[in-house]
Amino acid sequence: MATGGPARPGDEPEEEEEEEEPTEEEEEDYTFLPLVHDIIKCMDKDSQDVCHELNELKNKFQALRKQINNMPGIDMTPEQQQQHLQSLRVQVQTKNELLQKYKSLCMFEIPKD
Repeated sequence: MATGGPARPGDEPEEEEEEEEPTEEEEEDYTFLPLVHDIIKCMDKDSQDVCHELNELKNKFQALRKQINNMPGIDMTPEQQQQHLQSLRVQVQTKNELLQKYKSLCMFEIPKD
């Protein structure tokens, strides 16, 4: 965000934190196709494993529902989330402006006793 002041040589742009790529194990938590494939294979064979595979799929869905319900902001409407986001952006802009102001203040060294 621009603060309106000229850039000084010592100022470096802030680096944005990159989101970490999900690991292969985490990606598997959200993959349902292998389970569905196993269920279809069991049904083709008239196997008794269909119930087991269906229970695994059901458990995976339940775990993901629990994760979704625990997400921050899930209880807010999209409009409320947008308002909250705008409020946070205003706070960040204000804090950045204050930081720039404090950086430009003349600092005096305090003599040590």
